[in-house]
Amino acid sequence: MSEMGEAGYLIYDIEAAMKPPESPNSDNELLARLVPDRTLAEPSYQQLRRKLQSLIESGQIANGQSLPSERALADSLNLSRVTVRRAYEELRAADLLETRGRAGVSVKAPPQLTPQLGRLKGFTEEMRELGMEPSTRLLERKVTTDRTIASIFGRPSSARFLRLVRLRLGDGTPLSREVAWYDLTAAPELEDWNVEGSAYRFMTEHSGIALSHGEQTIEAAMSSAEEMEAFDYREPMPCLLMKRRTYSRTGQIVEYVEGTFRGDAYAYRLTLKLD
Repeated sequence: MSEMGEAGYLIYDIEAAMKPPESPNSDNELLARLVPDRTLAEPSYQQLRRKLQSLIESGQIANGQSLPSERALADSLNLSRVTVRRAYEELRAADLLETRGRAGVSVKAPPQLTPQLGRLKGFTEEMRELGMEPSTRLLERKVTTDRTIASIFGRPSSARFLRLVRLRLGDGTPLSREVAWYDLTAAPELEDWNVEGSAYRFMTEHSGIALSHGEQTIEAAMSSAEEMEAFDYREPMPCLLMKRRTYSRTGQIVEYVEGTFRGDAYAYRLTLKLD
């Protein structure tokens, strides 16, 4: 995802909004949060898995932190060992827990990525800067008209746009669900683009468009149903919603993107300098 330093002041609001609640300050407090509600129809193992997953994804249980053994947690919560085992197995399947021999069970939280803000760049370039292998899953591709999008681009309502919905991954982990629109009036060659590689490079090399800058905002948002599915969330979780308009040197908007980044993996950083 590209970033613009001009919008850096927004980061303070985002960091405050996205900051996880304080971690449990004792084993007893943690256990109290994990006690299943026996008045619910939801099975106890699902409640336990859901509560643990929420604590892990919000950062309240840290990456690498050890969890009680199946027997110890079952005894503490007055549950059967089978119940705890099923919850742990589902968390392992979601790649949130790992077993380290005698070290027992430990948390395997998603990596915390800290891209540098300051210049226009695409997701692929950003991932490589972070030492990760980028990849993309194309979820939807179509040529469409949209009055709301046309007004953003300053085009008539009949203008045609290429609309892409993509899942962006780093080292195979889904990090962002991105919906992008491209102006086919400015870059008609995009209609035949195979959606491989960088859209910026394609527009430069095949449409002769010289890119100038981007304007981006960042805000806190809860994951939608589509984003929960993309990120394998069991319940809505905090995310970063980024909206970007990319301009050519002639001042025309050539791209509009809304990208939702998982809040448990992203923390943007910004270098501030005195005048």
